[in-house]
Amino acid sequence: MSSNPSFDARPKAGVGDAFRSWWNAQSRPMQWLFGVPFILLIALLPILNIPVLTTEGTNFGGVMAQFGMYALIAIGLNVVVGQAGLLDLGYVGFYAVGAYTVALLTSPNSPWNQTGPGGWLSSDWAWLACLPIAVAVTALSGLLLGSPTLRLRGDYLAIVTLGFGEIVRLLADNLEEITGGGRGLSQVAYPRFGTTEEFPLGVFSAGNVGKTLNSGVWWYWLSIVLIVLVLMFVGNLERSRVGRAWVAIREDEDAAEIMGVPTFKFKLWAFTIGAAIGGLSGALYAGQVQFVVPTNFNVINSVLFLCAVVLGGQGNKLGVILGAFIIVYLPNFFLGRTELFGIPIDGDSIAEYKYFFFGLALMVLMIFRPQGLLPVRQKLLTYGRELYVAARRRQHDEASTPVEVTK
Repeated sequence: MSSNPSFDARPKAGVGDAFRSWWNAQSRPMQWLFGVPFILLIALLPILNIPVLTTEGTNFGGVMAQFGMYALIAIGLNVVVGQAGLLDLGYVGFYAVGAYTVALLTSPNSPWNQTGPGGWLSSDWAWLACLPIAVAVTALSGLLLGSPTLRLRGDYLAIVTLGFGEIVRLLADNLEEITGGGRGLSQVAYPRFGTTEEFPLGVFSAGNVGKTLNSGVWWYWLSIVLIVLVLMFVGNLERSRVGRAWVAIREDEDAAEIMGVPTFKFKLWAFTIGAAIGGLSGALYAGQVQFVVPTNFNVINSVLFLCAVVLGGQGNKLGVILGAFIIVYLPNFFLGRTELFGIPIDGDSIAEYKYFFFGLALMVLMIFRPQGLLPVRQKLLTYGRELYVAARRRQHDEASTPVEVTK
């Protein structure tokens, strides 16, 4: 090998790698110091009305509220697919269970309604009380589904989960006496907050259609709070023994089993946690739309959720959030547009072909960048951050120390 000090066989780091290295070198308080203003900026997007970003054919606040729901779904599905490597094609089933749990307990059309006379739920805080119930019920459904099926792998597990999603939808469609069948359940509870003379039902009500702080903006802000809490929870799991076990299972389950990792237990943990996050998003959907119907929980939506995870980058929490934003935003961006940068277009027709364009984008991505737009870089060491900072400090000290040249 050449002794030329200018020769370096290591590949050049890209912009993303440089930013990742800088971010990982920061202490946890400094990360929060930089992260909080960025989160506030993201939260203010519906109010800033940036011309290039704001949608024309639909309210931008409603679009961002939908993005918040999809982001939660993508984070939960990322735990199952991206972290533990379990192919789940029926994740929409957990989404439906969470939504129907809230609807069955709060809709006047439900025989199990608990907000009327004799019920134990007040109409003011019914949605908030049903939120942990929906998470618990969905986690239990994930536990019941995963216990007998997680010994399967690959395509077999995918087929079982696909069947679960269809079973949930068919049950909701056929149990008319309970779920309302194709008619659905209406008048689902939502947070009664900010009641005024102008908005007697509160700011979260669908009747709040103001141009600035409409109901979509309020639901978007609520989803941001839930996303931050879920990211903190999932992030701590990833840095723990559980997260390292998930990565080992994803890379090679047989090798992980031989090395003493109880793979079935950790796969069941991933399935249950992912299901609980999906139920949380379903409860958010039921409160926002205030109407639950089986047609919204079909296989196509389940594949769309998986598309968000694959497109953004499996295993990367920020990557799957970016994928969810692309899935939600792009069709709504073209909706109602007649021109783009001076070029005449039919935005409504483009929005209708969203599944074709997303499928084409996945094909191109799998060929040129199979790891996704923001690929993950795993740190499997327990004290990875401390070792990384120490190595960077030593490298800096060695670079700043003059070297004596002997002749």
